Amino acid sequence: MILLATKNLKNLTVSIKMDRLSPLFSRFTLTARVFYSGNPCGSFDFGAEDGVGYLHILRRGEVFVIQPGCEPSLVTEPSVIFYPRPRPHRFHVQEGSQAEIICTTIDFGAGLGNPLINALPEVLIIPLSHIAELAPMLSLFFDEAFAERCGRQAAVNRLAEYFLVLLLRHTIDAKLIGGGMISGLSDAKLSKAITAMHERPEHVWSLEELAQTANMSRARFAVLFRETVGTTPLDYLTDWRISVAQTLLKSGKPLKLVAPEVGYSHPVALTRVFTKRVGLSPKKWMEHSKTVAA
Repeated sequence: MILLATKNLKNLTVSIKMDRLSPLFSRFTLTARVFYSGNPCGSFDFGAEDGVGYLHILRRGEVFVIQPGCEPSLVTEPSVIFYPRPRPHRFHVQEGSQAEIICTTIDFGAGLGNPLINALPEVLIIPLSHIAELAPMLSLFFDEAFAERCGRQAAVNRLAEYFLVLLLRHTIDAKLIGGGMISGLSDAKLSKAITAMHERPEHVWSLEELAQTANMSRARFAVLFRETVGTTPLDYLTDWRISVAQTLLKSGKPLKLVAPEVGYSHPVALTRVFTKRVGLSPKKWMEHSKTVAA
């Protein structure tokens, strides 16, 4: 029994290590807040000034989606309308449409430095019929959002976060995104190397070791990674390290402790790469971040 338990524990560990999304959420804190649920009519605007994205779920009815610089589009079937980055937009619901919608703000943490945000398009519209496996969860979500029970706000916020995780999982599994990190996570071989980088940014990765992790030759790995993700493996690793460094700096950790956690032996080395990538030194970036937050 003990040997069996040990074996099962090892299998569980391997399974966790192959999780393509958990390393991202372990570095960046996802926060959702449901701010509207009901049957809207007329026009209403969503701004970009708060620096958050928006997740809208239309369960029935029709809605015109209006965005600056784009032709208005009419969503005529139950759909997810997801803006991962701050982008102003307007909804218009005609009288008699009987639309039923939930609106949520989404903050992935670390601001626009989060690579998950950068891997997503400006807006993602997915008919609910394409993600039928989420129907039970959506039923619970809408039931909670339209009721007036104790603890409703906390419940719907957590459900929105859970729904977004499921939506991102579907996006990866269904290969809905062409190019970028999510496209790389959709590839069976590349995902092994990308997940390894996400899990261990402090490791001194070489191109050869990453190729071995993906069970590919060095040359084939380098070509496929660039074609799929849009950058070289080592450039991707650098960007990931800087994103993690930004999160750690925002949490109050000093630069001298952040540097080894993201693969740099000395703060000077991290400062040099950080400044080249971000355009500001870590100190100046932190000052700027505090000014924007205020």
